[in-house]
Amino acid sequence: MQQTLQEKKKILFIVNPISGMHRRVKLAEAIKKHINTKKFISEVVETAYAGHAIELSREAVEKHVDVVVAVGGDGTINEVASQIIHSSTVLGIIPQGSGNGLARHLGIPRTIPGAMRLINRQNVTEIDTASINGIPFVSIAGVGFDALIAKLFAKGERRGFFSYAHLISTNFLYYKPKKCKIIFENDVTLKTRALFISFANSNQFGYNTAIAPNALLRDGKLDVIVVQKPGIFDLPVIANLMLLRAIDKSRYVKSFRSGHFWIHRKNNRAVNIDGEARKIDKKLEIKVHPLSLKVIIPKHVIK
Repeated sequence: MQQTLQEKKKILFIVNPISGMHRRVKLAEAIKKHINTKKFISEVVETAYAGHAIELSREAVEKHVDVVVAVGGDGTINEVASQIIHSSTVLGIIPQGSGNGLARHLGIPRTIPGAMRLINRQNVTEIDTASINGIPFVSIAGVGFDALIAKLFAKGERRGFFSYAHLISTNFLYYKPKKCKIIFENDVTLKTRALFISFANSNQFGYNTAIAPNALLRDGKLDVIVVQKPGIFDLPVIANLMLLRAIDKSRYVKSFRSGHFWIHRKNNRAVNIDGEARKIDKKLEIKVHPLSLKVIIPKHVIK
C-alpha cells in the first residue's frame, strides 16, 4: 500500500553555503535524484548567518520534523545537533566540511549521493553527546593549541587540510603550553602543562587524524587526551602515529576516560568545540549525556 501524505516523514536539510564550493546546486540535484519521495516530504534551507542553523533546528524540533540533516562540517553538525539532543527528532549528516571528523568516525559517505542513499535507509542509533559548561558538543572539544588553531582557521579565508597544516607549522614553535588542573569524577587530580587537552567522544579531529583511537560514541565516557609539547623533530612521528591511529603509543600522550570532570585554567582562553573556537569561563565542567542523540548511520556501524 502506498504511503499517504500524512504518513510521510518530514525531513529538513540545513545547508551551510560556506562549506565547500557549489554545494547548493549539487545538493538540489542529489535530493531530486536520490531522496525517496514515497517516504519523505523534504525541504532545503540555506543558513544566512552564524547561529542560523541553531534557530532552524530548534524550530524544526518544535514543529516535530522527523529528520533534520546537517549539510556542512563539524561546526554545522554541532549547531544542528545542539537543538535535537534529548528529542525525538533524528539527525542526518551530509559531510561537506573540511575535516568531517564525526562523519568519518561514523562511516558516513562523504559524497552527496552516497549520504542521501544512507538517509533513505533510515538506520538510526542513539549516541552520546557531551557538554562544556552546558554548551553541547558531539565529536571533540578541547583546550590549548588545538583551540588556538580552530580560532585562527575560522578567521582564514582558505579551507582544507593544507591550510590547517600551515597554521600548525607556523604557530607551533612559538606556542607555550598552558598550566591547568583536571579533577576527575573519582577525585583523581592531574596538574599538567599541556600543549593541548582533547575531550574526545569520537576518535578524530578530521582528515583521518585520530587523536583518540579508542573513543566510542556509546560508552558514556569521553577519552581525555593530554598531549605534551614534543620537540620539532618529533612532529613527523606524532603526525604518523595519528594517521596510524596509534597516538596513544607516544611518550608525549597520556589518556584517561571519564564521564564527568572539571578543568581549572588560569585564563578563559578559547575552547575548541567541534572545530569552532568559543571563549568560555576559565573553570570548565565537562559532562557526558549518554545516548542523548538519534543519528542516521550505516547499518552495522556502532562505535
